[in-house]
Amino acid sequence: MDAYNTVIRFFQEGGHFMYPIAIVLVLGLVITLERWLFLSATGRANRKAAKQVQGSLSSGDYQGLVKQAEGSKAPLLRVLSAGIMRLKDAHRREDVEYAMEESIMEVMLRLEKRTQYLATLANIATLLGLLGTIIGLIAAFTAVANADPAEKANLLSQSISVAMNTTAFGLMTAIPLSIFHAVLQTKTSEIVDSLEVAGIKLLNMLSYKRKAEPEAAGSRG
Repeated sequence: MDAYNTVIRFFQEGGHFMYPIAIVLVLGLVITLERWLFLSATGRANRKAAKQVQGSLSSGDYQGLVKQAEGSKAPLLRVLSAGIMRLKDAHRREDVEYAMEESIMEVMLRLEKRTQYLATLANIATLLGLLGTIIGLIAAFTAVANADPAEKANLLSQSISVAMNTTAFGLMTAIPLSIFHAVLQTKTSEIVDSLEVAGIKLLNMLSYKRKAEPEAAGSRG
């Protein structure tokens, strides 16, 4: 109960700028939670899909992989499917690679959606804290100018202490949001890296298969 009262008193003494900072904090936490759940679900779907496609890639059953992608939400399957679909119209490795890169870029747009807002919200929280402190200090010095000389020092120290609460709360909001932003970016990079690795494996298998076909034909001849 004492900790709760301390937090309430700290918030009340910070002035009006504590409210917009609190709104920024709530928005940041909502975005963080939504992005974390989405990225976690995407990562699990990719890991599950990676196990499923191992057999299809090893056996060369690329049409089976395309069918798996049609009923799956895993980005990994969509990326591999894009490369295989391009293989029907183009037979160069570069064309297949470009198709998968295009698909990866589309996936990245969904993965990075709203994550960049966290860095912006962290900056806004810091600036609101500084602005609240500056306005509080201006009000404090204005009040001290008309106060009794014997009370000026005590009144000034109290006013400055209250004004600094806004900066403290702004930093208390900005630091976690910056950390959340970094964590989500790392999680996004891991997913994108897994897509690129899967694409390279597919390209290597296609190249190996094409190299093996003429050799097999030559040995039969």
